[in-house]
Amino acid sequence: MATFPVVDLSLVNGEERAATLEKINDACENWGFFELVNHGMSTELLDTVEKMTKDHYKKTMEQRFKEMVAAKGLDDVQSEIHDLDWESTFFLRHLPSSNISEIPDLEEEYRKTMKEFAVELEKLAEKLLDLLCENLGLEKGYLKKVFYGSKGPNFGTKVSNYPPCPKPDLIKGLRAHSDAGGIILLFQDDKVSGLQLLKDGEWVDVPLMHQLTHILGDQIEVITNGKYKSVMHRVIAQSDGTRMSIASFYNPGNDSFISPAPAVLEKKTEDAPTYPKFVFDDYMKLYSGLKFQAKEPRFEAMKAKESTPVATA
Repeated sequence: MATFPVVDLSLVNGEERAATLEKINDACENWGFFELVNHGMSTELLDTVEKMTKDHYKKTMEQRFKEMVAAKGLDDVQSEIHDLDWESTFFLRHLPSSNISEIPDLEEEYRKTMKEFAVELEKLAEKLLDLLCENLGLEKGYLKKVFYGSKGPNFGTKVSNYPPCPKPDLIKGLRAHSDAGGIILLFQDDKVSGLQLLKDGEWVDVPLMHQLTHILGDQIEVITNGKYKSVMHRVIAQSDGTRMSIASFYNPGNDSFISPAPAVLEKKTEDAPTYPKFVFDDYMKLYSGLKFQAKEPRFEAMKAKESTPVATA
């Protein structure tokens, strides 16, 4: 816990701003992950989101998950499973348009709370993007503008529960991957563990805190030309307890053009490679089939597309 980066966001408004920005910069360069405290979101809101999410799982999703496990015979697997995850999930879309009213089985109060939660998360994500801009020497608003495209960013929340698993050595809660998008704000259980990240070739447990975790996605790595890195992470299934995870993804719009920022490229050494440029939706099409593989081949594939001649009539 002592070495895992924890950022007190309230300190960016005072005398410790420079030191806090440096801490964020170091975490982005060396971890791709950091815990956020004093981020401006009330404990009451987080407590309510957690309680309602856990209640919703018990009322409407737990039995369905048990039925799926029985139907697939997952209680009795004898060898490692590589093609599914031990998780029960649903997805809320906030931007460019919301689908919260369309999700079945959500109680009205839960819908209202998740809308309020999304508004707060959106503000926090945009604040963090501007802090990254400041650290990178980019003009304020640069990342938000890149993410905007023609219709605004894609912003959504994956609500997950990881129930007790009878064979945690054979089934992952969520297989290892880096996230495709921009920045991710994660609100996770503070009682049941399981989240790990890859640091210097070793899997490290992410500490349990009743706070938010900030995760960098692949697009930030591309825009910073590798100065900041997205990070491989996974969820280890547990034999006891159900782990809650609410991951909110602030991503570029589908038609956003992603490329290394010119101001970052100006500072790169001659022998450093230049990351690819592409339309975000094209990257997502590639990612959908390669999510649980290393990110480098994805970047190489997008780079290869740049040099492929376009056929003309």
